[in-house]
Amino acid sequence: MPFKLDSAAVTHEGCVRERNEDTYCERTSENLWAVADGMGGHDHGDWASEVVTQTLMHVTVPEDFEEACYAIANSIHVSNQIVYTESVKRSKQMGTTVVALYFAGPYFGVCWVGDSRAYVLRDNRLIRLTKDHTPVQELLDRGAISEEEAETHPMRHMLGRAVGVRETVEVDIVADRTRAGDIFLLCSDGLHGQVSDSEIEAVMKSEPLDKSVDMLLEMTISRGAPDNVTMVAVSVDEETALSLQNTDEGSAA
Repeated sequence: MPFKLDSAAVTHEGCVRERNEDTYCERTSENLWAVADGMGGHDHGDWASEVVTQTLMHVTVPEDFEEACYAIANSIHVSNQIVYTESVKRSKQMGTTVVALYFAGPYFGVCWVGDSRAYVLRDNRLIRLTKDHTPVQELLDRGAISEEEAETHPMRHMLGRAVGVRETVEVDIVADRTRAGDIFLLCSDGLHGQVSDSEIEAVMKSEPLDKSVDMLLEMTISRGAPDNVTMVAVSVDEETALSLQNTDEGSAA
């Protein structure tokens, strides 16, 4: 059965930063969304994140799901070349993270670089779909530190991988089947650095889509929001029989 997708997005410069280096992409007609977080402290982080989201806005998305995922990943590689070439030209480091979400038929795919995250709320349980590309995540994977230690580690904001920092970049992809009732969340670390996964889960379980992103933003700002914060939420529902009938009738006409 076809799925009906609804989305809500919000972005804010936070309480400390003078400008917003986050950007996001919404291509509802192609079922493609993304969040990019320009690297704070680097020159032109806002430009770097804009390069990624604008490249995703214009990438041709093939009908085949697997080919589409690779096309999205390739657009991130293209963005990496653009940002890296400019950074070499200016002798200034520029970079950005990115996480992109795509749907086709019964499947979803997530492509990402850095510590911007993708989650899915499924059966009232929040599941993180991405793994941060950070030194702290590597320590966590090796069992050198605990989850609690990772949350307060002094290196937790350092990136091990980002778009535009090196000549080449590795893009991770995860794909699975979509279920009716799923709610996906893409976010920059401005959110998950201030609001815990359990708090995100509680809000997403109890609030409508638009309200959930607004509430999460309010929570972040109330805690000082030291970084820019951006979120895109996407809900998955089954198309009703009535809407399908109307679509068929419209096609026949």
